[in-house]
Amino acid sequence: MKIAAPPTLVTAAIALLLAGCATSPAPVIAPRIEATAVQLEAARRVALPPEQLSEMLNKPWHKMQPAELGRFLGWQQLDQPLLRQRVAALARKNIGQPYELYLLGEFPYETYDSQPLFSLAKSDCVVFVEHVYAMALSASWEEFFWMLQRIRYRDGVIGAATRNHYTEADWNPANSWLVTDITKELAGDKVTPYRQRIDRKAFLKKQFKIERDIPVQQFDDVFVPKEAVAQIEAGLQEGDFVNVISGKDGGYWASHVGLIVLGKDGNRHILHSAEPEVREETLQGFIARLAERDARNAGQNKASLAGFKFLRLNEAPQAPPMAPQPRPARPALLG
Repeated sequence: MKIAAPPTLVTAAIALLLAGCATSPAPVIAPRIEATAVQLEAARRVALPPEQLSEMLNKPWHKMQPAELGRFLGWQQLDQPLLRQRVAALARKNIGQPYELYLLGEFPYETYDSQPLFSLAKSDCVVFVEHVYAMALSASWEEFFWMLQRIRYRDGVIGAATRNHYTEADWNPANSWLVTDITKELAGDKVTPYRQRIDRKAFLKKQFKIERDIPVQQFDDVFVPKEAVAQIEAGLQEGDFVNVISGKDGGYWASHVGLIVLGKDGNRHILHSAEPEVREETLQGFIARLAERDARNAGQNKASLAGFKFLRLNEAPQAPPMAPQPRPARPALLG
């Protein structure tokens, strides 16, 4: 899915995403998971045969078919009744999913972007987060697909022009029913303010050849500098949304996103999709890894890690209704 940085920073943002990836360790064969009596009872309640549950427990959701995933989501609502734990469980169930940058669009509803409306097989950072949140809020394939579009698009109206392209100026405000920005609440006077010039008209014309008369927006925001994260990360909760803020030539933007999960020792981890696959690492380990990358890139005028924004997963979020999907306009020459 395409999330836009300010046009002058798009290339730098893509470079950061690609350059910030670590080589995957050798695969570890996990022991087979057996269903507990409680899990089998939950399966009975949703009419899921035990043999199907056993298969699903040992399969990441990126290898499931839509109908299979729909049955799993219904069972997952009973197995993980608490939303935060359900988000973490679903995110971890997809570790190892292959990464592919910019893989979703509006096809077949629109042809400006020929990529499809969903993909289970692969993800980029935004697609991964959107899919996990939509799955955690849903109990069937149909509900998941509805929820996914409600999260991806302004008012749920499908279209390249209504997609939440800009993380800070579009995605975060449009999904305030789902997550709440707690950056300033966590960090107080440690935050760094920044301003973005959001030119959606120029972006849509350049990216999709779409003409829309949208005024330029000056968007003001704040982030926690990377040096201050250790002081506030204990305040993060499982399921919180992370915006990774990059900087270059005095400009800042969200170049990457992920989810907070808790390690067995209580440390805060970031679970995210980046080259070559979805992975989980400690938040401090992530910061250290990017610091090493930035040190290697010193003097090359490349974007570097500046800090983070944190958004709290709301308690019992209720998705607003979809706005009516407008009928597409007829070509002007036809009247």
